[in-house]
Amino acid sequence: MHNETFIMDYGFFRVAAAVPRVKVADVGFNRDSICKLIDKAEEEASSLVVFPELSVTGYTCLDMFAQDLLLSSAEDAVGKIAWHTRGKHVTVVVGAPVRFRGRLYNCAVVIRNGGIKGIVPKIYLPTYAEFDEGRWFASGSDFLSPTNQVTGRFVDDGRNYYRDGFDSVIKYGSQKCNISPNLLFTVGKATFGIEICEDFWAPIPPSSFLAPSGAQVIVNLSASNEVMAKHRQRMELISNQSGRTVSGYIYCSSGYGESTMDTVYGGSSIICENGRTLAQNERFQMEDSIVFADLDIEKLNIQRQKKNSFRGMAPDGTSACEYSGLYSRYDLGEAAPTDFDARLYRQVEPHPFLPEGDPALEADNCREILSIQSTGLVARMEHIGCSKAIIGVSGGLDSTLALIVTAMAFDKLGLPRSGIIGITMPGLGTTKRTKSNAVDLMEALGVTSREISVVPAVEQHFKDIAHDPTVMDSTYENAQARERTQILMDTANQENGLVIGTGDLSELALGWCTYNGDHMSMYGVNASVPKTLIRHLVKWAAKNVFTAPPAQGSRSVAEILFDIADTPISPELMPADQKGEIKQKTEDLIGPYELHDFFIYNFMRYGYSPRKIHFLACRAFKGSYTPETILRWLKKFYWRFFSQQFKRSCMPDGPKVSLVSFSPRGDFRMPSDAKVRLWAEELEKL
Repeated sequence: MHNETFIMDYGFFRVAAAVPRVKVADVGFNRDSICKLIDKAEEEASSLVVFPELSVTGYTCLDMFAQDLLLSSAEDAVGKIAWHTRGKHVTVVVGAPVRFRGRLYNCAVVIRNGGIKGIVPKIYLPTYAEFDEGRWFASGSDFLSPTNQVTGRFVDDGRNYYRDGFDSVIKYGSQKCNISPNLLFTVGKATFGIEICEDFWAPIPPSSFLAPSGAQVIVNLSASNEVMAKHRQRMELISNQSGRTVSGYIYCSSGYGESTMDTVYGGSSIICENGRTLAQNERFQMEDSIVFADLDIEKLNIQRQKKNSFRGMAPDGTSACEYSGLYSRYDLGEAAPTDFDARLYRQVEPHPFLPEGDPALEADNCREILSIQSTGLVARMEHIGCSKAIIGVSGGLDSTLALIVTAMAFDKLGLPRSGIIGITMPGLGTTKRTKSNAVDLMEALGVTSREISVVPAVEQHFKDIAHDPTVMDSTYENAQARERTQILMDTANQENGLVIGTGDLSELALGWCTYNGDHMSMYGVNASVPKTLIRHLVKWAAKNVFTAPPAQGSRSVAEILFDIADTPISPELMPADQKGEIKQKTEDLIGPYELHDFFIYNFMRYGYSPRKIHFLACRAFKGSYTPETILRWLKKFYWRFFSQQFKRSCMPDGPKVSLVSFSPRGDFRMPSDAKVRLWAEELEKL
């Protein structure tokens, strides 16, 4: 029995795809195999388990589907499977042949807690090549007539649950229910719809209607045989359809035991969520198999809410709202009390802006990001007829990436890199390492290098405003940042050039930039690139873009870039330590950037609550940070994010690179005086 005490679901919904070993026409064996897998799904606290097409009889019965004994036995077996689910939390969807009004249908039967809750017939029947379903089955389109639209009242007598007055009321397995393709079922916070095998391969599959009508989860009972390269196509289609419908997609196909007279069934099970594969089994297993995944229903709801095209037109030309009225909805009760704290069947990516794992995909992503940044700058310079760029080069990550992007843009424009004026501006905290890296990098790239110290101007400024230079507060720091911006802007006037912004997405989120200092530029190429991704891009560029050997006696561009990537992140606005090393380390003050980038992504993309972000972060960074440390910096993130919106409200133009952007003109509009109280109160409960 499950622990019935309160358990946080965090918006997740556990599902399973179960492939039983079958014996063709041996209904008793198949029934027992299905019941064993139902028990496994229940043990793992799954809310929904899906079985293959016609799994009660086996898909490859062929003309035996005309045998009354087989069909009667299948109905009896479904009734016993339903009886087996009494007292269980899991909802079961199993495939069986169903007779209704003198016709036979290939159906999905929905079962919950001893009851048969609804039957969904297959619409598209493949009758080509190795398939001949039209020989035995009628199409579920029989039920898509005006007399079968949503009418009548629900009947719930404790066992039977159906819409009385609906033209398709069937008595099956000694229970009354509705039979129709236009049924939706709700379990807890998740609603699922059903399509069966070939339905999915049709030009406009039923899921294209089910999703905009409210189904966050699509279930597919299938019997898809294996031929060369078919599995890759199958996976691509499932992933694409889950992305197109912004849904969780559970695909479960027949496996070992089906007839191999002419075909072989590999038992493919795939669970996707909005284009991402969460789980899949190993095909060609000779025994029962089951895979689990935790779908994020909360994420799907938010993504649909933000995507206004999802609420637009249905494929038949009617609006999605109008079409949704054709569906009858059944509330099957609460989801299983799943302890997601104990186990989570999904990977939580610690670096969501650039997920790791596939080197080829990582390379494509890096190449594309740099192309977006450089092309954006090319277009801006060409538009205003500019042939010079002014950039402050500190030897840090941000200015390094901006310089790389600017060099690539000049190469695309066919302009000499000498038109890039890189200015180092030593201040009160500049160290030898960063300064030498800045100078060496500019020399190696062939850009024009200048050095203008801000120290004399800042010291004079302290006198002008009567600030004690021994008081190293925000005035001490920001005066240097603003003086540097003044130098860049005025140099741009002199040279008729464009000031290239170096600030990144992470700094904008946290407000870690001096207002009208490094906050300001004429085009911010890094505005949509988070700090963790910048480090990755710099290293990738060192390995793949700037590979030329160095001049004799000099360091190569790649060597310099690797050293910059390994330098501690710092604004260098405070004096160095006694050894001349960086003393002011940003991550010691505001927290690790990899945590903040994780917070930013999940807060912005999915609107997750502080509780859920903390839950996910604890899993993503297990072994790296304690839950207490994560909570500490999460509180810092929320406080800074809400208090610093005024800086984002007037940020300069810059290209959107990642799925998160703070541009007040394109992506993010937030009042500068929004209160953090709701989020802070939830944080205090953790």
